[in-house]
Amino acid sequence: MTDNNVLLEIRGAVALATLNRPQSLNSFTRAMHADLGKALDRVAADPAIRALVITGAGRGFCAGADLSEFDFTPGPDLVERADPGPVIEQAFNPTARRLQSLRVPTIAAVNGVAAGAGASLAMSCDIAIAAPGASFIQAFSKIGLIPDAGGSWLLVERLGLARALALAMTGDKLGAAQAKEWGLIWDVADDCLAASMALAERLAVMPTRALVATRHLLRDASSRTLDQQLDVERDTQSVMGHTHDYIEGVQAFLEKRPPVFKGA
Repeated sequence: MTDNNVLLEIRGAVALATLNRPQSLNSFTRAMHADLGKALDRVAADPAIRALVITGAGRGFCAGADLSEFDFTPGPDLVERADPGPVIEQAFNPTARRLQSLRVPTIAAVNGVAAGAGASLAMSCDIAIAAPGASFIQAFSKIGLIPDAGGSWLLVERLGLARALALAMTGDKLGAAQAKEWGLIWDVADDCLAASMALAERLAVMPTRALVATRHLLRDASSRTLDQQLDVERDTQSVMGHTHDYIEGVQAFLEKRPPVFKGA
C-alpha cells in the first residue's frame, strides 16, 4: 500500500504504518486521516496480520493537526469556518476509535516529537516506545484549545490528575526518559522502530484475541466498580475459553511444548 500520506508495509505477521508527511512533521490533514483509515481497514481485513506498528517519517512522529487546513480568511463567518469541532468529529475521533477497536495489538514507535493529537495518537496505541530524543507536548493551550483525540482521557489515565493538568495547561515539553518514568510510555530505545518491530513480532505469535480482550478490560476498568469488573472478567474469560488459542495454550503447557497460537 503506497498512499502518499501513509505508507503500509507488511512484514510477515506485522504491519508497519508510516505517517508520511515529513515536511510538516506528519501533522494530520483530512487526507492523512483517510489514508490511515485505509491502512487500518487493510490490517483489520487480513487475518495473517497479528500486530501493527505506527511510526512517522523523517524527524517527527506526529505534530497533531495541520492548522493550514483551517480557514482563517478574514470575513463575517470566520468563527464558523475556523471551528475545530467538525474535523474532530469527522476525522480525529474516528481514528481514535478505530485504534481502540482494532483486532490486533498496536505499538507506537515514537521517533520524534509527538505534539497535540500526535501525543494522543501515541497514547491511543496499546504500547509506545520512544526514541531518546522524542518528546510529548500538549500544545493545545498555546492556541486556546483543549486536549483532544482522546488526550484529555488518556493523560489522566496514564499520569494521574496532577501531572495531566500541569502538562495540559502549561504545554511544557515532556522528554522521552521522563515520559517513561511517569508511565506515559512503555520504554525508550535508541532505535525505537527496531525495538517496536521486535516487540510486535513477539506479540504476533501470541493469542491475539486474548491480547485485544485484555486491552478492553484494562481500558474500561476505571468506569466500573470492582464487582462489575469481576463479572466482566468472568464473561470475557468464558469467551476466551471457547478459542483455539486457549485450548492450544493449555495443551501445550500440559505437554511441555511451545504453543502454536493462531490468533483465533
